[in-house]
Amino acid sequence: MANGLMRLFTGIHAKLVKATGKLGGGTADGSVLVLRHIGAKSGKVRETPLMFYNEGGARVVIASMGGAPTNPGWYHNLVANPETVITVDRAQEAVRARELVGEERDRVWERIKATEPRFAGYEKKTDRVMPLIALEPRA
Repeated sequence: MANGLMRLFTGIHAKLVKATGKLGGGTADGSVLVLRHIGAKSGKVRETPLMFYNEGGARVVIASMGGAPTNPGWYHNLVANPETVITVDRAQEAVRARELVGEERDRVWERIKATEPRFAGYEKKTDRVMPLIALEPRA
């Protein structure tokens, strides 16, 4: 039941973000996007609102799930289907997902934590390394 309610809330939030361009839950500057992703197992199309950070020409999202012990479903969906579409400020963009690793991930992660201290708290709640995903424009 709780999972169903969360999906319902997420779906409503995604529709409101797409309609208004912004709606709560974003970064300090209000940066929020809607990620379209295809279920790795189900094949169903889903939409999830996520805060993002600009990094070069990419938008970086964090698979934090509030510091939960597992990665969110959308992360697994992007690993299986990295080519997707995001909606930012009511405009759609075709992107390809790429996980940041090594020094690149560490550099971006430290910058994010300095900007949004809540992520340092999420990091303390879990043993996993929270994936950072660059959503890069497709040519």
